[in-house]
Amino acid sequence: MDSQIKKKKILQVSNYFPPELGGIEKIAQAISKAIEGQYEEKVICFTHDKQDRTEYIGNSEIIRCGTKMMIDSQQLSFSMSKKLGQLMADFAPDIVIIHLPNPFTSYLVKKYIKSETKLIVYWHSDIVKQRIGEKIFRKMVFGLLERADKIVVTSPNYIDDSIYLSKYKGKCVVVPNCIEEDKLEIDEETRKLADKIRDENADKIICVGVGRQVPYKGFEYVVQAMKELDERFELFLIGRKGEATNNIVKISQNLKNVHLIGEADHKTLKAHLAACDIFCFPSITKNEAFGIALAEGMYFNKPAITFTIKGSGVNYVNVDKQTGIEVENGNAHEYAKAMYELAQNPSLREEYGKKAGERVRELFLSQSFGKHILQVLNQM
Repeated sequence: MDSQIKKKKILQVSNYFPPELGGIEKIAQAISKAIEGQYEEKVICFTHDKQDRTEYIGNSEIIRCGTKMMIDSQQLSFSMSKKLGQLMADFAPDIVIIHLPNPFTSYLVKKYIKSETKLIVYWHSDIVKQRIGEKIFRKMVFGLLERADKIVVTSPNYIDDSIYLSKYKGKCVVVPNCIEEDKLEIDEETRKLADKIRDENADKIICVGVGRQVPYKGFEYVVQAMKELDERFELFLIGRKGEATNNIVKISQNLKNVHLIGEADHKTLKAHLAACDIFCFPSITKNEAFGIALAEGMYFNKPAITFTIKGSGVNYVNVDKQTGIEVENGNAHEYAKAMYELAQNPSLREEYGKKAGERVRELFLSQSFGKHILQVLNQM
């Protein structure tokens, strides 16, 4: 009898979707995994290609819309408008989940969503730096938040300090982001690579930072901090090139102990996380709303060093003097002092690292995320 009950339908509207990399993409996929078998789902998103394509991942249909151009970091796609309108009419979802920030899809969802359809706005970040995009975004998003039935926020820190969310506190529910712990398991080959990294850096303090080389990630500051530290310190930065790459290269030009690895495969990334002594996460703006890479580093029982970012979930993930050290935002000198403090005190590194791993396992694993997101959906 139960098998004859019609499943509710969910449409996710995301920026991209794996195998495209990124925090929003990981969460969109985590939602798909959490609802598999309980809801019927389709995902509509952009692709970096100009051509549209549709595929299935698990039981979910992924509709990827070709990007014709980018304006102020915003994707524009003619087919997105057409296909989203068709989905709202033909698929007729019971619930729409839209991942923000994304001004273009905000406009389209508001335009096409039916009055009876429930709307969840999944708030990953305010728009912080893009002035043009933010002005266009503001009016559309306030309209979307007014229409929303629920607003999912990744940390309690973000609500009060957001000009958007602070007006809709009653609709907000906190669902912390999650890491994919199954992808972080260490096999024998990865363990050997981690041992090799440690052997090659014997008697060194291995520091690792992970993320795209864009300005808000703040890698320039940790490189600047390296100039104040002695030769014991080795810094490895892992992540795709971006707008900040040239500046990072310029600052690190004469530093032989700064290594720009670039984009790395999972095995290389995990090996460096397992081998390191300190995890450096120097993001500087609320564009970094949570920090999945931060939680992944802490998962390996590594103490983290972060900047204080008012209203960001970064300081919810890493708790000062418990799981790592938090210092004044943008202060490279204070960042260097924190690195030195942890280097000088192995027992403190071990204490903070142990608590870091415990915090991630308690709050930020996929199992907890799945339970929380299903609670939200089942109440709709």
